[in-house]
Amino acid sequence: MRRLALLTIVLLMPLGAVAGVKLVERPDGTKAIVNDGGPARGGIGLRESTLQWLANQRNRTSRFDDIIERHAEFYRVDPVLVRAVIQVESNFDPRCVSDKGARGLMQLMPATAKRFKVTDIHDPDQNIRGGIAFLAHLQVLHAGNLQLILASYNAGEGAVSRYGGIPPYRETREYVQKALTVYHGRVWGAPGAVTIRPASGRSKLEGGFTNPGPKLPPYAGVASVSALSRPGSR
Repeated sequence: MRRLALLTIVLLMPLGAVAGVKLVERPDGTKAIVNDGGPARGGIGLRESTLQWLANQRNRTSRFDDIIERHAEFYRVDPVLVRAVIQVESNFDPRCVSDKGARGLMQLMPATAKRFKVTDIHDPDQNIRGGIAFLAHLQVLHAGNLQLILASYNAGEGAVSRYGGIPPYRETREYVQKALTVYHGRVWGAPGAVTIRPASGRSKLEGGFTNPGPKLPPYAGVASVSALSRPGSR
């Protein structure tokens, strides 16, 4: 009875009141309470169990596959990367809205949606196209450096430019770790992870982007990157 009472108290508490705990939804629709915080073995701050679960989501299928493949081919963006971003951003929920206003499958901020001519931010086709267009732009901007592409998607191009790399924001560093874990299908940033370190010390892309992408024209607002929206920022 005591164990049952304690379990009831924990489940009735707001998730934010339990340090490092969050509710996740698995691909089969079931929900689970998992640890997501505190030191992870070799990681940035995420539990190894959470990262292992994310690794298992690599290139998962969904009802949005045709849309993803079509726009990914047009913009020459790796569809595996697109799925990794969608997994981390919204868990493939087109109705997802963050507490900072990011919306849809690829969690576009309204300003970003406008920038990439998305008129219905919750429409899966438009949302995915806008997110992929942004990734394509970042792919060219960062010459295929996947870590910087993901950091810019989350924190904004301005932050990456100011810090000359991944900003020292815990959210952004964990975001990059999560997305790369899904992308590679192995825990990234931990012992045994898929990390590529060239002689220069800079990370490079591995496992996708067989083509560096089209030379896209600059989008409105690129000149003032500090004012750009932050689609992945919550």
